[in-house]
This record gives sequence, structure tokens and C-alpha cells, in this order.
Amino acid sequence: MVSRKGSAFAGVGVAIVTPFRDGKLDVKRLQEQIEFQITSGVTFLVPVGTTGESPTLSHDEHERVISEVVQAARGRCKVMAGTGSNCTAEALRLTRWAAKEGADASLQVAPYYNKPTQRGFYEHFKAIALEVGIPHCVYNIPGRSAKNIEPDTIAKLAELENITMVKEATGSLDQCSQILNSTNLTVLSGDDSLTLPMMSVGAEGVISVAGNIVPTDLLAMVQAALSGDFVGAAKLHHKLFPLCRDMLSLATNPIPVKSAMQLLGRDTGELRLPMTSLEPKEVEALKSTLIRYGILAK
Repeated sequence: MVSRKGSAFAGVGVAIVTPFRDGKLDVKRLQEQIEFQITSGVTFLVPVGTTGESPTLSHDEHERVISEVVQAARGRCKVMAGTGSNCTAEALRLTRWAAKEGADASLQVAPYYNKPTQRGFYEHFKAIALEVGIPHCVYNIPGRSAKNIEPDTIAKLAELENITMVKEATGSLDQCSQILNSTNLTVLSGDDSLTLPMMSVGAEGVISVAGNIVPTDLLAMVQAALSGDFVGAAKLHHKLFPLCRDMLSLATNPIPVKSAMQLLGRDTGELRLPMTSLEPKEVEALKSTLIRYGILAK
């Protein structure tokens, strides 16, 4: 595979959950989860993204999570810190903090709710790239941000030296192909179930939710695809696909994965409003999904 700007992050990044206990950040459990992922061999960790419930964290908590993850992972695993915002000044403040703490890259979500123009998207990401010198991954997720960053805008952003990656979560293989065709950016899947299809056209991995519970299987699939073994990768894709489909379709991320981690004894399952826990019948469906996959005993 031809090397691209962000190929140092080719592989599996895990968008880790933020553990809470009694409404407060559970640092001990966070450290346990970091160790679990590093021991599993993941390529990089992504704290305080969507899966990390970043919209409900205070500024102090957001910074604390980044610091804890960077310090625990230093020298063992790269960290791509979620520092995006719909306020450019806030994104800059958080990204400066992450860089100061030693994060290897930042994940910059498309500004949400205020729905910028394409020029606004460009100027937002450009301001961050020019101000903070670490690599940046543009996170395009119109299902949450309410507006697509168009491929032409991404191509223009790719001209900036330290915008090196795109987390592509539009669900469109055409858009993925267009970005790969027109830029030298590394594309990372933002949808677990689309990772292998995207890699078949040149994406280099995933920022995964399911990796919170099955990182080694995701690693095996991605590494097979990166080595050109798409037959082996397809077998793993079809093993993973029902888990990703049935777990993540139960409710908005991170509700189902936190519930899964609770069932597996790895998290309290506690969420912050406006996120609420699964209903009892949904928990039973999730149990069945985990049992079928083979990671939960009957």
C-alpha cells in the first residue's frame, strides 16, 4: 500500500469510553481500560471523542482525561486526543493543551449545530492546523454534525502540512474513494462495519467503537487487509459484522458499548444525561449478541 501523510496511524485506533462512578470521572477504571487496550496491541488510543461522551465533560475533566491517557500510554502507544469543538477558539484551547501534554495527534470533529459553510469548515480547520503543529485528523460525521465536509473542501485542507488524516463517517464509499483519489490523506473508517469495505479502496484502518470490547479481532482484520490478505480479512469482517450491527444499532453510541462493557465486568455502565441506559429488553438483546459472539458466558 502506498504511504500517505498519516500512515503512521494506519491500523486500529480505539475511541475509548470515559468511565464514571457516582457521577464523577473514574480515573482508576480509565487506567485499567488504557492498559487493556495497550496490552491488546492497538495502534493508538482516542480519548474524549464521541464514544468518550466529550459533550458532557467539563473543561477540567476533558483535560484530565487527555493527560491521564497520554501519561499512561507514553512510549507504548500513540494517542490521538479528541479536541474538536463547534467553537474554533475552544478547539484551539483544547488542542494546545493536548499538544502540550504530549498527544501524538488531534481528532477534530466537524463543527456541529452551527452548520458552517464549506469556507467556514476550511477556515476552522486551517486555524487549528496553523496554530498547533501536531498532526490533525478531520472527523467528518454529518449524522451528528448536521452537515457534510465536501470532498473538495477536504482536498483543499489536505494542502495544509499537518492535516494528515480523515476519519470518514459519512457512510459513503464514493466519498471515501473521492478523498483517496484526490488527496494524499490517510483515511480511517469511522464506522466499524464499513472498515473492510473502505480498506478495499485504500483506507488504512479504523477509529473503532467495538474495539473497546474486541480489539484483537479488529486488529487481526485490519492487519490482514493492510498486508493484502483480503480473503482472511473478509472472514474476520463477517465474524465482526453481526456484533457491530446488533450492538451498535440498539441505541446511540456510546450507550450500547458501555452496557456491553458493564456486562463484561469492565465498566460501571454509568452514563451522563442526556444519555440514558438501555431498556431491560435491549440489555437482553445485547446479552444474546455477546453470547453468540463468544465473549459472554450463557
